[in-house]
Formats: sequence, C-alpha cells, structure tokens
Amino acid sequence: MVRRQATSMQIAIRATDIVISIVALVLLSPMLLILALVILATDPGPILFAHRRVGQGGAYFRCFKFRTMVVNAEARLTELLEADPEARAEWMMHHKLLKDPRITPFGRFLRKSSLDELPQFVNVLLGNMSLVGPRPIVAAEVPRYGRHFIAYCSVKPGITGLWQVSGRNNTGYGRRVAMDRLYLRRRSLVLNLRILFLTVPAVVFASGSC
Repeated sequence: MVRRQATSMQIAIRATDIVISIVALVLLSPMLLILALVILATDPGPILFAHRRVGQGGAYFRCFKFRTMVVNAEARLTELLEADPEARAEWMMHHKLLKDPRITPFGRFLRKSSLDELPQFVNVLLGNMSLVGPRPIVAAEVPRYGRHFIAYCSVKPGITGLWQVSGRNNTGYGRRVAMDRLYLRRRSLVLNLRILFLTVPAVVFASGSC
C-alpha cells in the first residue's frame, strides 16, 4: 500500500513537472529570446552553460543555465585562487565567491533575478531534474553532504526547493543540507506546489540571491 502511494505520488509529481515546464517555456519564450540576444551582444560566446552536476542515483548530468560568466571563467578562477588566499579560503568554505570577477555585468543581473536558471525547464522535460528538489550539486560538494548524500541521490534535483524559499545564500551550507533532509522526509505533491508558490515572491524580491 505504501509503495503504491509512493508510486502514485511520483507519477503525479512527474506529470506536474511536465505540464508546468511546457507552459512556462511557451509563455516565457519571448523573454528567453531577448535574454539570449542580450548575452550575445554584451559578451559574445555561448548562450547556454551546461555544468556537470550530480543527479538522482549519483549519476552526472548537464545542468543548463544562461551563461553568466566570461568565456574563460575556469582559467580565470584557477589564477585567482592561486594568487588570492582570501578568495581561496572563501571558495573552500562556500564553493562560491561573493565578489566573483568572472561574472559579467549582465550575468550578475541574471543571477540576482534567478533568470539564469530558466533553461533548467528543459532539464525537467529531459527527466534529469524536477521543478522542486534539492539544488543540483557539483562533485566537489559531495563531501559536504557526508552520510546524507545517499538521501540527496534518492530524488531528482530541483529548479527550486526548500532552501530557495528559506533564505538561500543567507543560510549556511549545513542549514542547506538540513533543509534538503527535511524536504525529503515530507516530500509530496502538496509540498511541491507550496514551494513553487513561495518561489515566486522569493525570486521577485531576490531573497538571499547574490
């Protein structure tokens, strides 16, 4: 009985993911085109950035985002971390930099508004992400989850989640892991819809973004 309920919930969540993603991509297509053109005009190069992330079952997948960094971002990061001990310490602690010199001016706007994540609706349609779930992590972040990494791998990562509507970057990484665990214990279609509803004001007011 429990297994049947879990299967029904998974089917309902997947169906909701597909319907909302298709509607979102159709309605947002003019905006997506404009954003793509601005990226090309302000910093010529690829429009999308496909980052290798850890997904369900520990399998890797390409997570799509609008490109917000300069084309040679990885090389620039390596140079920065080698030359700046404070930046290296910040990167080791948070796996991000508050003042990241690799981010383009328009890319900073995209990140602040979370518009850079809109292409992830394609990931949802491809089946390697869900609308709601733990945010997809990179391999270097796996140790931060420790023994809870198995729980992280039990579901698809999401475009939004409990962390996004609870302060996001204003919370520490340990709090982020705790929120993922809480979500996994209470996961349901109703909770997903509630998080989606709360995501709207969080994005509009750029709550916890950087």
